Amino acid sequence: MPDKGSDRVIGFGFMLFPPSFLDEIRARVPISQIVGARVRFDPKKSNTARGDYWACCPFHGEKTPSFHCDDRRGRYHCFGCGANGDIFRFLTELDGLSFSEAVEKLAALAGLALPKPDAFAAGQIDKRAGLYDVLEQAARFFERNLQQSSTAEAAAARTYLQQRQIGASAQKQFRLGLAPGGNNALKQFLEQAKIDTVLQQQSGLLAESEQDDNSYDRFRSRIMFPITDIKGRVIAFGGRALSPQARAKYLNSPETELFHKGRVLYNLAPARQAMRGLNGAPDQPLIVVEGYVDVVALAQAGFGSAVAPLGTALTEEQMTLLWRFCPLPVLCFDGDKAGQAAAWRALDRALPLLQTGVSLQFAVLPEGQDPDDIIRADGRARFAELLAGAAPLADILWQREITGQNFTTPESRALLEKRLYSAVSAIKDSGLRRYYMQDMKQRLWDYFRPALSRGHKRGQNLPGQSGRFAAAGAFNRSAGFGGGLVTRNLANSAFVRSARGKSFAAAFTSREAAILALLAAHPALWHENFDVLAQMEFQNAELRAFYKAQLEILGEGGLADNAGAMQARLEQKGQKAVLDKITGFMANLGVKNAQASASIEQARTALKQALALYRRAHSLHKQIREIEADLAMSATNRDFARLLALREELRRADDLEAAPDDI
Repeated sequence: MPDKGSDRVIGFGFMLFPPSFLDEIRARVPISQIVGARVRFDPKKSNTARGDYWACCPFHGEKTPSFHCDDRRGRYHCFGCGANGDIFRFLTELDGLSFSEAVEKLAALAGLALPKPDAFAAGQIDKRAGLYDVLEQAARFFERNLQQSSTAEAAAARTYLQQRQIGASAQKQFRLGLAPGGNNALKQFLEQAKIDTVLQQQSGLLAESEQDDNSYDRFRSRIMFPITDIKGRVIAFGGRALSPQARAKYLNSPETELFHKGRVLYNLAPARQAMRGLNGAPDQPLIVVEGYVDVVALAQAGFGSAVAPLGTALTEEQMTLLWRFCPLPVLCFDGDKAGQAAAWRALDRALPLLQTGVSLQFAVLPEGQDPDDIIRADGRARFAELLAGAAPLADILWQREITGQNFTTPESRALLEKRLYSAVSAIKDSGLRRYYMQDMKQRLWDYFRPALSRGHKRGQNLPGQSGRFAAAGAFNRSAGFGGGLVTRNLANSAFVRSARGKSFAAAFTSREAAILALLAAHPALWHENFDVLAQMEFQNAELRAFYKAQLEILGEGGLADNAGAMQARLEQKGQKAVLDKITGFMANLGVKNAQASASIEQARTALKQALALYRRAHSLHKQIREIEADLAMSATNRDFARLLALREELRRADDLEAAPDDI
């Protein structure tokens, strides 16, 4: 986004907005006003005088407030799921509005008139409005024809829906209809309504004849499923043929100004609302199934958060759309070879798009059954059970590479490792890719080592080498290290002991104690460094509890920069012993800046230095643990050299703690 004061404009859709106009909206509309309309702020943790608000996050289900809203910065941030942004992003992410729609809504609240679109943009807006209108009229025509027509074709359509157990309420909810066959009934209806033929063609409702210049109804003798955008407006149709002899069982609208098949999901607008449980109902995950009827069947069974791609495998754009509303959508595929192939295609497309905080889960259905079959045969509880057992993406990647394979030779095992690492290398997020690589290394270790140690003979199948496509969780996981892939000496060496679950520095460190002492003595420093402080990790249980107590006190408000009030409240929360221990610890080290008698400037400087040391040491410890884990799997001189260099760097960083007043 351009800097403030820039004359450049920002274009979204057909609207152009100068940055100064967006800044004016931000200045006039407090972010708490927008967020507060969707959540209930916690009165104990929020400090309205400072424009500081806390609430349960609207983006993910939680019982304790971790969602922070700051009027001074005009930003929100959830410390639970990581959601963050400004007022425009809040509306686009939570309500699914386009940026232009969010600006329009907020400008009205701010009492600002929108910039006037140029002539071209105005013409495009009028054209889109006309397309929405003709598609809405077509949807109503199809609905009436299904419900009110006395033709044999309409009766057959109603019978089919009854046989699929799609009741009247579901037909109404999803606006199901019937496109009559034969005499271009829709075209005649739209012409009587004075709808221009060109507009009918641009909406995808008419098709051109190959024999002459005439056009005809694209959809004939089909049960119609209206496809809507995120605002619930009809933008296209999917049609299910009534005749088994039809050339295509399902037919979708062609690409139009409004409809791009690879960027749309059927039923997304209602599903987005159903995800957030109402009237005490639990939240639901976003469920992805293969077809329209599956979506309708699940909605009737109480799973209103189901969506479907439009006759093709999930596209990259559709995955990104899913993640806008749910960090972990569940993909449900039929339990046959086609469903297996669909899951693996989704896996390959998802890997480059994965980011920290978003992924996919896979619910693999019994072979030969789709969601509609399961609901009709076994009811809602059975499908809920399958959802609860959904496997993470990493498990599906592993299962794909081992299913039906035989790993009795070193070459076959090396090929498995190569295939796994090649797949993981597609992940662009470097941090996430590193953890996936570690996970696959651990799976390889667990997979081969236990089998060998149990006395399997050469040539005998190893676990998991046969069997149908299954949800993960059935993999044999070993708890130990050593044997087979590395020497016994290396497995038991100091280099790899911490990789066996031993965390670093469980005792007090001067920098962590200094940080907490500084914050207890000068509470105002919390607000100056909150984003950094809120992400700290304390390995020591006492320090961790003391840290959480300070956070709770801040949320209760009214503290300002009052060390006495902070200490009194810490004592009320049972933290006096830890406070005395920290204070004594700092006094013994001669750290004067951590005392309440120190000036705020001295304390601020000391905290800045302590945080810098903490972040540096935390990063070094993390890198060391990762290399130690790698060494446990495969020893290389390069890894040893890197480990020694990191340990030396950490030693130098720890030496800085010897200068008390610099902490």
